[in-house]
Amino acid sequence: MNRPYRIVMIGKQGAGKGTQCSKLAASLGLAHISTGDILRGAVKVGTEFGLLANDYMERGDLVPDDVILGIVEDRLDQPDCRDIGFVLDGFPRTLAQATALDEILHPDGVKLVINLDVPTDVVLDRLSSRRVCTGCGRTYSIYKPPSSNWTCDDCAHEVIQRADDTPEAISRRLAIYDEVTSPLIAWYQEKGKLVTIAGDGDFNAVAIEIAHLVERAQ
Repeated sequence: MNRPYRIVMIGKQGAGKGTQCSKLAASLGLAHISTGDILRGAVKVGTEFGLLANDYMERGDLVPDDVILGIVEDRLDQPDCRDIGFVLDGFPRTLAQATALDEILHPDGVKLVINLDVPTDVVLDRLSSRRVCTGCGRTYSIYKPPSSNWTCDDCAHEVIQRADDTPEAISRRLAIYDEVTSPLIAWYQEKGKLVTIAGDGDFNAVAIEIAHLVERAQ
């Protein structure tokens, strides 16, 4: 694939998108763009859209699409994204966002969409076993806990299960994904930009497969 790389990775919660996006971005020198990260960054810096987003967040409301898209557009206009490229982590989430993203990236749009396909029972196990540090955010699991008494190895804060990682909450999130996000698979497939790979194997083996896939993409 020629520069600039314009890659989107989609998949269920717990499919491993964050891990695989990080690996791919590091190997190719790309910007790894998570909407959550850039949202927090825009709020911290105090950009126009960041200030708008902060108003919604302080009220406990969902940040609307036009604000999220404004923040994404600002980030994609930075030199690293324009010149080298990016991998978008879990965005777009809806057909409306995908259409708007194509307009932002006009005339070429996204070059490649990787659908990281993981069975529901696997993501349920991954997410329900996940534990997160309340201080630095480092992720653990019941299978790979911190060294001492659920205290973070890096910052010594408590490691807990997040409220949205209970089996009931996960099931609701997956139902929303099936309803709202999964139609993107058919939409990008029709455009000839989608490739689906199995994401339930060894994380390093999946990363190698993704790297080969990107290398072969035209």
